[in-house]
Amino acid sequence: MEGRQPSGKRRVFVQTETGCVLSMELDRSDNAHTVKKRLQIALNVPTEESSLTFGDVVLKNDLSYVRNDTALLLTRNLMHRSSSTPCLSPTGRDMQQSDKSGPIEILGQPSNLDIMKHMVKDIVKAMKIGIEPIPVHGGLGGAYYFLNRRGESVAIVKPTDEEPFAPNNPKGFVGKALGQPGLKRSVRVGETGYREVAAYLLDYGHFARVPATALVKITHSIFNVNDGVNGKNIQKKKLVSKIASLQQFIPHDFDASDYGTSSFPVTSVHRIGILDIRILNTDRHGGNLLVRKVGAFGEVDLIPIDHGLCLPEALEDPYFEWIHWPQASIPFSEDELSYIKNLNPARDCEMLRKELPMIREACLRVLLLCTIFLKEAAAYGLCLAEIGEMMTREFRSGEEEPSELEVVCLEARKLLAEKEELSPRTDLEDDEFLFDIDCDAAGSEIGMKMTMDNSLTRAPFQPGHGGGYGRNPFSKLYESIEEEEEEEGGGKYHDVVTFPLHQKLPKVSEISVSLKNIMLSESSKKHQNHSGGKADNGHYGNTSSGRRSANEKLPASISFVSMADMIEDQWTMFLEKFQELLYPAFSKRKSITIGQRQIQRLGTSCQF
Repeated sequence: MEGRQPSGKRRVFVQTETGCVLSMELDRSDNAHTVKKRLQIALNVPTEESSLTFGDVVLKNDLSYVRNDTALLLTRNLMHRSSSTPCLSPTGRDMQQSDKSGPIEILGQPSNLDIMKHMVKDIVKAMKIGIEPIPVHGGLGGAYYFLNRRGESVAIVKPTDEEPFAPNNPKGFVGKALGQPGLKRSVRVGETGYREVAAYLLDYGHFARVPATALVKITHSIFNVNDGVNGKNIQKKKLVSKIASLQQFIPHDFDASDYGTSSFPVTSVHRIGILDIRILNTDRHGGNLLVRKVGAFGEVDLIPIDHGLCLPEALEDPYFEWIHWPQASIPFSEDELSYIKNLNPARDCEMLRKELPMIREACLRVLLLCTIFLKEAAAYGLCLAEIGEMMTREFRSGEEEPSELEVVCLEARKLLAEKEELSPRTDLEDDEFLFDIDCDAAGSEIGMKMTMDNSLTRAPFQPGHGGGYGRNPFSKLYESIEEEEEEEGGGKYHDVVTFPLHQKLPKVSEISVSLKNIMLSESSKKHQNHSGGKADNGHYGNTSSGRRSANEKLPASISFVSMADMIEDQWTMFLEKFQELLYPAFSKRKSITIGQRQIQRLGTSCQF
């Protein structure tokens, strides 16, 4: 089968939920049980009551569809999960016998393989002569500049187990196992690296100029390992292997938060915005847009980075800082319209299933939906700012309401429900639909029951008073939360939110865990080694600036719409209804007057 080595053997990289990584070769007789036994012997980790997962799939006896050089995750089942075991990588003779991979191994066969091989070769040569990587001190997760033999940064590496809330986070933001809901509940801990790679793969023709990115297994003593109890570092110059995203370092002069936006090229803003809409980027702020001077007359280039919070498993409130820039209100050029027209979301999904087989199906549905929305909106004549506004939620008196895109989705689900009333499902009540984010591996189940009445059909997209975006069906919603937690094994976390239309919309702070209460250990003042400042080699860091985005300061958003619960036939019918409802929504958007009052948005320009 595709991806297998000629001998019939395949190599996989198995990661435990505490971050340990081991390379092993599989033959035709291997199954999940034998893989777990080999892990137990090599890493001395318990594998009882554990599951070997591959994206959405829990592997059983058949491993035939696991491709060569794929990352698998070993998770402990709910009642047996413990965070007290530190991540200890094999060393000495045990490591020589069990893991024969090199210091950096590229996972899979990415389309940018030649570029990445050259980059890896430079880094390995530098490692052999003792040139050490440089830790990135800014941001919430662990990241490292890897250098070449001349001491120049060539790549930035972000281990998946050092993400915010991950077991080996070096900055104190720990407390969850890999696979559990993370900084955003629809982006799981340990899976932002996949999204970094996905953003690069979806940037066809280097249209938005996302730096070359790949998923790697990398071994070095610089990486952080915590003791698993209080999050303190216990790793002292011992080799440790990690699954990580490796992204090409781009020398630059500033980031967009340090530079006047009026000089940014319209083309660059449009191209980055097109990508952000396709992937539903929930964290596009000025700190992750690098600015590079390219001419003697003030010309600049924009390079987008940090795409770990794109492609959520459910529709989230995106954050597009460019939505306020004048360039976003300029109509698309013919070249841009042609690029959008030629996008094929079904092909995109197939490509990601092949290149990143561990990516979850719910993420691909978000990609498909948002790309369809972009294509139809651009064909209708909407500009980038108008499209972004339709995807962004409104805040009224501190309360969050669904975006125009989410209202269309909810209306499509209602029409789908009416069509299915002739053959009602026995597991749901007549007027309720369950929207689930599947978190079995994390021990979490998040659900939403939304009760819809005919008012949604009677008055969709009705303009509000005073120039606002009135969405009468959702002006008042009601929240009901049931939360149950068991003391042992991490407990069971269950969230059910019911929204009858005649009640009041829940405040975000009542639904989500507030990030305001997180005590950031780093200084808000920029230092040279901080992200966005200059590294020791004299270049600016290829990562977010010291200014944190709104997502790092404010509560995580609730999810009004999930698409993961629909079976394939329902999903196909939902997309048909969705497309039918788009043109009335576009018409309403076009009818909004230019002089409407400014709507409150949460962004880095707000004062808190």
